[in-house]
Amino acid sequence: MKKAWLLAPCAALAVLAAGGAQAQEAIRIGVPTSLTGPWADLGNQVKRAVTFATDEANGKGGVIGRKISVEYLDSEGKPEIARKQAEKLALSGNKILLGLIASGEGLAIAPMVERWDALYISTINKTDKLTGDTCQARVFRVNRPDAADAIAVRPWLATRKEDKWAIMANDIAWGRNSGTSFSKSATDLGKKVVLENYAPAGANDFAPYIQKIKDSGATGVWVALAGRDALNFAQQAKQFGLLNSTTIAGVSFVTDGTVNTLGDVSKGIYGIVNYSSTLNTPENKAFVDAWRKAYPGTEPTNFEGETYIGMQVLIQSIQAAKSDKPADLAKVMQGMTFATILGKQKMRKEDHQLEAPNYFGIVAEQGGKLRPVIQTTIAAAQALPPPDPACKLPM
Repeated sequence: MKKAWLLAPCAALAVLAAGGAQAQEAIRIGVPTSLTGPWADLGNQVKRAVTFATDEANGKGGVIGRKISVEYLDSEGKPEIARKQAEKLALSGNKILLGLIASGEGLAIAPMVERWDALYISTINKTDKLTGDTCQARVFRVNRPDAADAIAVRPWLATRKEDKWAIMANDIAWGRNSGTSFSKSATDLGKKVVLENYAPAGANDFAPYIQKIKDSGATGVWVALAGRDALNFAQQAKQFGLLNSTTIAGVSFVTDGTVNTLGDVSKGIYGIVNYSSTLNTPENKAFVDAWRKAYPGTEPTNFEGETYIGMQVLIQSIQAAKSDKPADLAKVMQGMTFATILGKQKMRKEDHQLEAPNYFGIVAEQGGKLRPVIQTTIAAAQALPPPDPACKLPM
């Protein structure tokens, strides 16, 4: 009995020590993203946004008393490599995943995350399928899908005189999804799509595609290219006179990063603006001010803003669940309303899609700088189509 009495304080101390160690254990996030390849610049934008949000949270003492740690692995923008890297991260303890660029990457890991006991938050993948017929219980999206962008482009397209359109897109899930969505909107408005071009990711020579567009008689071109592909196409389209003779509009094409690189070449290009540093909300102003201090001489780009929203959603979910376990997060996240830089946003239970406004604009000078300027705002209530009935999630 005496021996047991002497051991009791030791056992209690061990329990307290274990509890303290658990309290101090980091919240681990895995970011498999494109650090090389045609979307390397986008991957680095993801990295900057995640780093910013992590430093911000850790500077305030962390989340639920624990610091955040992040591990990055290169997906190269390739679905099979993305799946392997995401699996490596999840099985090594980084069970909260985000940062994939190409829609094919998101679709590759979506069926696997529950098997890995992980959770995936999309901040860039646009294919409708991710929250449509291939939706998963552990997959959530904070960025706008192609269907939302199609809604945003319709009011603008309805006012345009161009009646013949060509499509120039990446030959991947997102590019073809965007092409299909735009074609439907154009056809519904009495316009004709006379040509569809789909180029492989990483294409260097767009001259053959540009010549086909010029030969087709198209007076407008819908572009669904991103990263290095967007830059290569825009620069070559300028050289071949396409930008001067044809109206150009697109998605993931009118972004701060593209404009900063292209300069005057991008002036007058129309497109979807999912996020802009110029958005006039108190939350966004505070975010942009803090960003400028963290990254002097820059403002957050489209993809940096959306990825930061993903981190806001994640951190608030951890606070609500008082846990970083994927199963706990999935339970609280669906149906939850989040405070974001775009205001209050709700995560739909039916398909795990965050409800948000969307924007359409043009590249023009504002505040002495060339940037995407918002011309039309689609309120959150109208910005998304209803949930896809093909998405069957446990409620």
